[in-house]
Order: sequence, then structure tokens, then C-alpha cells
Amino acid sequence: MEAIISDVMKPTLQLKLSQQLKLTPQLQQSIRLLQLSTLELNQEVERIIQENPLLELNDGAEYGGASQEDPVDSLTTNSSDVENGVDAITPITESKGDTESSQNDDADWYQDNSYSRGTRDHDDEGELQLAARPQSLREYLYLQLSLSQITTDDKSIVGLLIDSLDDEGYLFQDLDELIELLPPELEISLSDLQIALASLQRLDPPGVGARNLKECLTIQLQALSEDTPFLEQALLLVEQHLESLASRDFSQIKKLMHCDDQCLRSAQSLIVNLNPRPGAAFGSINTRYVVPDVIVTKVNDVWVADINPESMPRLSINHLYADILKHTRDISTRRLAGQLNEAKWLIKNMHQRSDTIHRVSNAIVERQQQFFEHGEVAMRPLVLREIAETLGLHESTVSRVTTQKYMRTPRGILELKYFFGSHVATDTGGACSATAIRALIKQLIKAENEKKPLSDNKISEVLGEQGIVVARRTVAKYRESMQILPANQRKTF
Repeated sequence: MEAIISDVMKPTLQLKLSQQLKLTPQLQQSIRLLQLSTLELNQEVERIIQENPLLELNDGAEYGGASQEDPVDSLTTNSSDVENGVDAITPITESKGDTESSQNDDADWYQDNSYSRGTRDHDDEGELQLAARPQSLREYLYLQLSLSQITTDDKSIVGLLIDSLDDEGYLFQDLDELIELLPPELEISLSDLQIALASLQRLDPPGVGARNLKECLTIQLQALSEDTPFLEQALLLVEQHLESLASRDFSQIKKLMHCDDQCLRSAQSLIVNLNPRPGAAFGSINTRYVVPDVIVTKVNDVWVADINPESMPRLSINHLYADILKHTRDISTRRLAGQLNEAKWLIKNMHQRSDTIHRVSNAIVERQQQFFEHGEVAMRPLVLREIAETLGLHESTVSRVTTQKYMRTPRGILELKYFFGSHVATDTGGACSATAIRALIKQLIKAENEKKPLSDNKISEVLGEQGIVVARRTVAKYRESMQILPANQRKTF
């Protein structure tokens, strides 16, 4: 028994063959660059340039186009050479006796090769103009407060309320709660806060300092001239029937207010022209500019896509460090040799990223020719798998390319993913794009009788008559995605 146990516990060696997929650092970088947006790509390139002295931005470089031979394609990497401090990128093949030509390969790279898609036009005579910082709501109110005739103590209390306003100009914090947060030594009473609030609500813009929508609209109506037609009815409508007005229950409102259609329509017009967010105009505006990656133009009656020259950073090899490596090949330049290798791989990956985006964009444009001619109603169904199979790419690659990449078209700047979507079957056995269905729904609602708006069920029936089978709940989903109100809230009188 002991012998058997000993044989079982005895360690042994076994040979086992297995396959394992490993991503090289270069391939990982290629995948990462492909999924970055233009803004993220520029940030990533700036970071790499700061870490790698062999790379530099070259705004004046010109890109030879897709037909130009990529020097990186004729180069290979030798990791052992990098470790020995030798230039890690050497020609794959070398003719006998052509030593001088092989030594000039790197020199050609340094001098001629850079990643660029065009040049920018610079106006040397132009001057840099900085946009003035917009005035904030708080600054605007404090300016009016400094010119008011109230006492210094009252100004301090009003300033306290100004600091408590939100970005839209509302004071949602209750005065009772606010007074509890104040130090007792200030000796500020609730009546002091109420007086200060009244002073605040008299400032411009009208409605600032309101504690709810009803009070905001009331303040703005009270600021109008007393001889404004139907002002009294508008005040009554806001104070007592605002909820019914929001739900468009016009019959109930006319019954309770004892007014006719003309009176209600005029009072409603006064209210609609008010500003429910008086402080929004002073909010900080963070404008986000989208640089399109692709530009679509019409050439010989065919829409084609091309890479936007301004969307790609222009990279080149730093000549100073390149000359050092060309003339010095010893252990002291090992780090520079490795950085040169990384720089060349980055430039090659930038080429590959641009080429992949270009190919995918052209495949999309080729299939959506009718969209560029006739608009959303002509959008054809398209899925990522169709583009992937056509170009011989993986579906995940197409997904990365179409995410946060934008196309400038005559119909606006659109994300590449905009051209993909679900589809609905038709009576003829074909398919209709969800984008086209949304466009049809928008057209039907735009042309409807405002006094008798189309219900979701009616829209479904109209689409069915056109051969597009869409359920009522699907119509409702598409309508809500376009932020269109239901029929009862679109109704007018």
C-alpha cells in the first residue's frame, strides 16, 4: 500500500502542445488608435510626442496619398538588435554589393516620410483674438445690486440669496432651511430674507429668484405693462390652471375660466412667450466642435468619401536625433534606437488607421447613395456585418471605426454609426430602415391637422397602407426617440 501511494505522489514531467493568441504591442497600439475619436487621438499623439523625442508634429508636411509606397512596409523589426543598441528596423532584403543604398534607407525615412493628410492655410497677417468671457448670472445680478438704493445690510442678504441660485436662476432652497444655515450672530430673521427675496425678484432678468415655475411665470407677467391685452386672464391661467394647460385640457379650462377660444388663445400666447429659465442665457457655454474625419462630395454624379486633411496629426521623425542614430551605433544609443522603432510603428499605425476609416466610409457611402440624394426617407437598412464581409474585416473592427468618427455631408455632420440600424419588413418582402421610418413619422406629424393630431395607432395604419408593417408600440418608441409629444399633447384649439 505504501509503495502504491508513493508512486501516485511521485512528480512527473509531461509535454503539452497548445495554441495561444498574444497581441504584440504594435497590434495593441493599432487597435487602440482605431477606436479613438479625433480629439482623443490628438491627445494621445501629444502624450507620445512628449515621451518620445524621435517624434515631432510637422504642420507643413505633405502627404503623398494612398498610391505612395509606405516605407514601413519594407521594414522589419529585430528585437535583439534593439537590445544591443543597434537600429532595430532594417530592410528585409538587401542586394549584394548595394551597401550604400541600404545605409540610405533610414535617411530617406527621416527626410521624406511623415504622416500628413494635407496642409493648413495660415494667415500671417491675422492677429490672434481671444473671445471675451461671457458675464455670469451672478456677476450680472451683483452689478445691478451695487446700483440699487437699498441699505448695505439688505445688499448683503440679497447677495446671500444670489449665491444660492442655481444655473437657471431658481431659488429651490426653502427660506426656513436657509435661515438655519446662517450663523446666529448675523441676526437675520425670516422676514429679512423675505424682503431680500422681493428685492432679488425685482432684478433683471424677470423671473430670477423664483422658487418654482408658477412663481417664475407670474413674476414675468407682473412685469408686463398693465394695459397688456388678456394679462389678467394669463395671470389667472398660470396661478390656477397651469397643470391643465400643460396637459392641453382646453375644454376644462374654458369651462372654469368662463372664456371663449379667442380669450384662451391670447392668454396662452402670452404665457408661451415667457422664459421658464431666466438664468439659462448666462450659463457657461461649452461649445464642442466636431472635426469630421471624412468628407463626402459628389464626383461625376457619384457620392464618394475622402479623409479630412485636418483630422489627422502630421507626424515625422526628428532629424536631430535621427542623425545621431545614423552616425552613432553603440550601447549609449540603445534607448534612442528603441524610441525610433516605436516612432516608426506609430506612423505606420496612423497610416493604417486612416486607410481603414477611408475604406469603411467609402463602403457606407456606396450603399447609401440614395440617402445623400433624397434624405432620411431613402436610408436603406445596413448592419455592421455587411460592411465587415465586404471589406474582409472583423465586425468588431468596423464597430471601432464607426464609433465617434464623423462624416461631413451636404445633410450635416453625422456619426458613421448613424448609417446603421434596425429594419422593418415590408409587404413586398423587402426591408425598410428604422431611420427612414422615423423620417416618415416626422413627415406625417408635420402635415397633420393640429386640431385632430394623428394617434400612434393611426400612424401605424397609414404606414401599413404604404406597405410598411409597424406596430403601434414601435411607432410610439420611434416618436419618443425624436422627442415628439403624444397626440393629446400636440392638440391645439
